Parts: sequence; C-alpha cells; structure tokens
Amino acid sequence: MKKVLVTGGAGFLGSHLCDRFILEGYHVIAMDNLITGNIKNIEHLFKHPHFEYYHHDVSKFVHVPGELDYILHFASPASPIDYLKMPIQTLKVGSLGTHNLLGLAKEKNARMLIASTSEVYGDPLVHPQNEEYWGNVNPIGPRGVYDEAKRFQEAITMAYHNFHGLQTRIIRIFNTYGPRMRLDDGRALPAFMSQALKKEDITVFGDGSQTRSFCYVSDLVEGIYRLLMSDYHLPVNIGNPNEISLLDFAKEIQLLSNSESKIIFEPLPQDDPKQRKPDITRAQTILGWNPLVDRKEGLKITFDYFKKELGIA
Repeated sequence: MKKVLVTGGAGFLGSHLCDRFILEGYHVIAMDNLITGNIKNIEHLFKHPHFEYYHHDVSKFVHVPGELDYILHFASPASPIDYLKMPIQTLKVGSLGTHNLLGLAKEKNARMLIASTSEVYGDPLVHPQNEEYWGNVNPIGPRGVYDEAKRFQEAITMAYHNFHGLQTRIIRIFNTYGPRMRLDDGRALPAFMSQALKKEDITVFGDGSQTRSFCYVSDLVEGIYRLLMSDYHLPVNIGNPNEISLLDFAKEIQLLSNSESKIIFEPLPQDDPKQRKPDITRAQTILGWNPLVDRKEGLKITFDYFKKELGIA
C-alpha cells in the first residue's frame, strides 16, 4: 500500500485531499499544527485503519517512520486575515517548512507536490495569467509575506529538482471554495456568505470591479491528483477561468441567500489584486483537466454547509 503525507491535512484543502487519497486506497498521514486547520475536518477519518494524524509544525524538523511515496505540502496560512496576523509563521512554513519536507522527500525518495498560488502573480499586468508570467509583487507590502513565501517555495523546489533530481510538482492554485472553508477566513466568499446568513451588510472592498475566478474544491482536488501522477515538473495553474467581478459576486450571494443584507463599500486593501483569471491551457493540454462544477451548483452546496455551521435551519 502506497503512503502519502499531506501537510496542512486538517485544513480546507488538505482535508479534502486526505479524503481523496483514502478513497484511492492509500495510507494517509495528515500533519497539521492547527494554527488555521481544524481537527473537525478529519475526525471522520480517525477510525479508518489507513489514516494517521500527526500534530506537528513542519517549520521544525519533520520525521515520518518507514517508507513514504508522496508528500503534498499544503501547510500555510492562506488568507490575508491569517497571514497579516501571522506573518513570521507564514514566511517560515513557506521557507523552512518546504526545506524540511524536501529533505524528507530526498531521504525517502518520495515525489513531492507543493501548493503554490495565483498570488505569485501579485497584482498582475498580464490577463489572464499564464505560467510564463513572472508576476508583479510588492515584496515589502502587507501581502508580501505570503506572496514571497510561495515564490521562494517554488524556487527551492525547482532547485531540489534540478540539483538533486528530486521528483517535484508545482501547482498554482486560484480561488477555491467549498465545504470546510472557515467562516472567519476573511476571503470574499466566506465573508459574503456569513454576512448574508447573519443578515449583516455585505462588505465589498473598493468599487467591486476587481475580479476573481472561483473553482469548486472537487475540481481542484482532481487537478492536484492528476498533476501528482503526471510526469510534468513545471508550474501548472489550476482554477476555473469563469471570471466575475466581486460586486456581481456579492449580488449572486445576495440572491442565493434571499437576504435583505445591503451591499456596502470599504476602502480597497493595499496591493489587493485587481484581476484574477487563470490561463488553464497547460492543465488542459498536459493533464486533460477541466473544471466541471458550475458556480451556481458549487455555491449552493457551500451555502448549505455554512448554514449548518452557523446553526441556521
């Protein structure tokens, strides 16, 4: 039985990956220090004979006994609210954490996939963003701790691939949503939904003309799985290119929730990207991957999850 380590395994994406690999017949080790993850996300797996959980911070030395076939590095604060509160931890998990896990992958001769992000493109001057674009990032701005941690993560991963011949994979994740997102995540979708459900004003930053492209979690997990099993080592965008302005998105949530919440406008945070849309040609060509879940369908599932979490009938 093949063994996979998922760091950030109790987080939103990590927990869905644990589910997928259990389903595929792997022995799964979830590792998380729970600074943003939630044990509740993986509790349903605790009785499974091929699931283990390690409470550990990957910024410190990582030891896993026995053989290991795959490492998926998804440990990191991932929303502005988190990395503004935890700037040092964000930088450490992207640098020291990645270094520790690459060392483990080298020791175990394991293939390692890292979770990079569309944030490596910063506030892009190219639209849509393809993998050849080098980005427009402010390294000393408030978002720089996340953007540069991920850019360093890609650089050290490529160095291990080129220098040590390590099998590595790099995924650049665009906005993803679905059940197990935190309500206090701070990103647009959970913020809009929880505000609408609590009958609060829906807060849109700037004039709402900035765009995002939302990918449902099951589509993302499929893309990650295909990339891990492929022979391709350069970065691959995974996201849904169906772009929408945040103002229109807030209106969609308003309609979905049948809410009387008003939309209000707040100043745009510093370095907030004005446009975000993945060019997924590489994923389509190399992985045969396309997003399948329509936004209307995905939002309904996510909305029902949030209602349940908030105890709203």
